[in-house]
Amino acid sequence: MFPKNRRSTLPSMKESPGVVDLLGVLAYAELSAYARMTEDAATLAPSLADRAALSELAVTEYAHFRLLRDRLTELGADPGEAMAPFVAALEAWHAQTRPSDWLQALVKTYVGDGIAHDFYREAARHLDPSIARLVDEVLVDEGRSQFAVERVRAAIEADPVASGRLALWARRLVGEALSQGQQVAAARPELATLLTESLEEGKADISRLFAKLQEEHNKRMAAMGL
Repeated sequence: MFPKNRRSTLPSMKESPGVVDLLGVLAYAELSAYARMTEDAATLAPSLADRAALSELAVTEYAHFRLLRDRLTELGADPGEAMAPFVAALEAWHAQTRPSDWLQALVKTYVGDGIAHDFYREAARHLDPSIARLVDEVLVDEGRSQFAVERVRAAIEADPVASGRLALWARRLVGEALSQGQQVAAARPELATLLTESLEEGKADISRLFAKLQEEHNKRMAAMGL
């Protein structure tokens, strides 16, 4: 299923503790995002134009997964094994936050994925530059924000009552995301170390990281008009 290992000049796993964990969780996040967006496009999109637009975003997520899969192989790791520790947590997150309609799906794509991406960016900040660049490349927005924000804001303008319902949904998303993130960090010490090292030296702790993630979430809520 995955390419065979090949020789690489990239930092080894010993030189970069936590790198395989970070790339593994991110790879599975991108793979599951592809599957989720594809399903949402097929079952929830209200028009063919919306279905096509979300499907294009899904294809981008799969391309990002392939980049991560190939980099894990270059590092000498088995991609399947690198992703395996995170399957249960991410699948639980998706099961607990399955959208019931198109607007909920858009809010999840923007808010839920957004806070997860902030999490990964923080973890990558002090890694080898080649790894940090890969994470930045994989997490580039690719129009996701504009796609979701424009449609959610238009829906709220047409039906202001929807604002309260979607705001409650977004709060649920962030609560579930932070809970799952804390569980992952607690279960994978080297990944937790990457996260704490990304904060101010000498004052780092996971609680401060999650407070920072909450601030970014609030900005996204404001962008959607929630």
